[in-house]
Amino acid sequence: MKPKNQTRMRILSLEMINILKMSTCANSPPLTTPTTHRVIVVGSGLAGLSAATQLTKLNVPVILLDRAERPGGNSIKASSGINGAPTRFQPVRDDDGAFYADTVKSAGDIFAGAQGNERKLRERLIRTVTKDSSDAVYWLADEVGVDLSKVAQLGGHSRARTHRSAKGKPPGAAIVGALLDALKENPFFELRTKSRVTKVLKDAKEVVGVEYVAEEQTHVLRGPVVFASGGFAGDVRGMVSRYRPDLAAYPSTNEAREGSQSLLEEVGAKTTDMEQIQVHPTGFVDEKDSSATVKFLAAEALRGEGGILLLGNGRRFVNELERRDHVTDAITRAATTLEGDLRQWEATLLLDEGAAAALDSHMQFYLWKGLIKKTTFGELGQAVIDSAQEYADIVAGKKADELGRTAFGNWTLTDVQPETVAYVGKVTPVLHFTMGGVIFDETSQVLDGQGDAIPGLWAAGEVTGGLHGQNRLGGSSLLECAVFGRIAGNAAAAFYQRHYLSS
Repeated sequence: MKPKNQTRMRILSLEMINILKMSTCANSPPLTTPTTHRVIVVGSGLAGLSAATQLTKLNVPVILLDRAERPGGNSIKASSGINGAPTRFQPVRDDDGAFYADTVKSAGDIFAGAQGNERKLRERLIRTVTKDSSDAVYWLADEVGVDLSKVAQLGGHSRARTHRSAKGKPPGAAIVGALLDALKENPFFELRTKSRVTKVLKDAKEVVGVEYVAEEQTHVLRGPVVFASGGFAGDVRGMVSRYRPDLAAYPSTNEAREGSQSLLEEVGAKTTDMEQIQVHPTGFVDEKDSSATVKFLAAEALRGEGGILLLGNGRRFVNELERRDHVTDAITRAATTLEGDLRQWEATLLLDEGAAAALDSHMQFYLWKGLIKKTTFGELGQAVIDSAQEYADIVAGKKADELGRTAFGNWTLTDVQPETVAYVGKVTPVLHFTMGGVIFDETSQVLDGQGDAIPGLWAAGEVTGGLHGQNRLGGSSLLECAVFGRIAGNAAAAFYQRHYLSS
C-alpha cells in the first residue's frame, strides 16, 4: 500500500458539492445524457444504496446492478446495529477518539505492524470512519427516518455506541428498506437484479463501464463505477480455500457466492489482508438441521444486552464482550466438538427475561425459527442455575467478574430459581466477514499497485481492505458502508459532472 497523496483525488469539498447541487437543482430540467452514460453501482447492500442515494440527490443518473434475485445484500440481515460516536442517543458520554482507539486495538497486529505509507493510509481510513460515524447515524435517523435510538455496547468497545431500533425491525432491514423505498421513487435511479457483473471495462488508465450477464445475455454499460459487491466469506470452495484453507470446513453466515475482488484486480486494483477472515463466535446450530453449511447469525446484541455463554458443563468460560476473535478462540479451545464433516463446536447462549425483552424483534424471530427456546432454569440443571446466580451477583455488584466483564446490558435477574424463565440456544463459530479486499483510500478511490487512484473507480463496504485489519468491531460493517458509500457517491457524482456532462 503506497498511496501517493499528491496524485489521489481528495474528499469532495463543500464547494464542489454545492456546485453540483446548483447545476442540477430541483428547478432545473432533468439531466439529458445517453442511457449508456450513467454511474454504475455494483451491489445493493448498504454501501451501494448509500452511494446511489448521494448520486440521485445530485440528480446524477444511477443504474444499480445486483446478482441476487432480491436487493439488500448481507446488509439487510445485519442485526446488531450501526456504530456512532458521539451521538445524542448514547447513554454515556463518548467521542470519536475513544472509538478510534477501540478500532485500532481491534485491528491488532495487522495495524501495529504496518509502516510508512501503509500505516498512514490505515490511520486515515480508521479516522474517516470513526470521525464521520455520528454524521452517518444522524443521516439515517434524521434524513432517512430510521429509528436508531436504542444503543448497546458490543464486544471490543469501551462504550455503548452501537445503534438500533428501540422497537421494530432489526437495523439492517430497517435501513435497507427505507433507502430502497426512497430510491425506487427517484427518476434518476434504476435497479436491475439477477445481473452478474463479469468484467470491468477500462480505456487506457480509466474505468469506463462494466459487462454483465442477465437472462443468459451479455450487456454493456458505460460510465464511472462504484463497486459495493461485498466480501467472500461464503465462497468457501473458492477464495476461502485459496486464502485460508484451514477455515474451509467452517459453516458460514453467507450464501455460497464467489468473491468479486478478482474483477477489480484485472483492471489493476491491489488487494490487502485477504487472509484476514473473521470467524464470528456465535452462529445458531439449528437442531432441525445441525449440518447446514449456512447458519443464522446469533447477533452480538444478544450478548451485548446481557446474554452469557456456557459450556456443556454449565459453566461460563469467557468474557462475552471481548473482541470477536478472542471469544471465538475461547470457544474452539474449550467447547465440545460436534461430529460431522463441518467444523463445529457446541456452546450455549443463555439470556434472562430482561435481556430477552431488550431484544424483542430479534427474539420473536429466533423463537419462531426455533433457534432459541423458552425454558426454565430447572430444566437446564443445577450447574446452569449456579452459573447464572454467580453472574447475577456480578451484575448486582456483589463481586467482580473473574473473566473481566464490566458491562451487562439489560440483564435484570437477581435470584435464580428452578422455575425462573430462561432463553437458550446452541451456537458455534461461523465464517462471517472478510476484512481483506481491494485497497482504497479515504476518498473511496480504488488504488493500484503503485498507490495511485484508478480513475473512474470507487469501492465501499466489504469488497475493500485495509480498514479493519485483524478483526472487525461489531456495528462497524453497517457504519463503513454508510460512510464510504456516501463518500463514493459524492466523488463519483463530481467525476461524472466533469468527464461526462462537460463533454
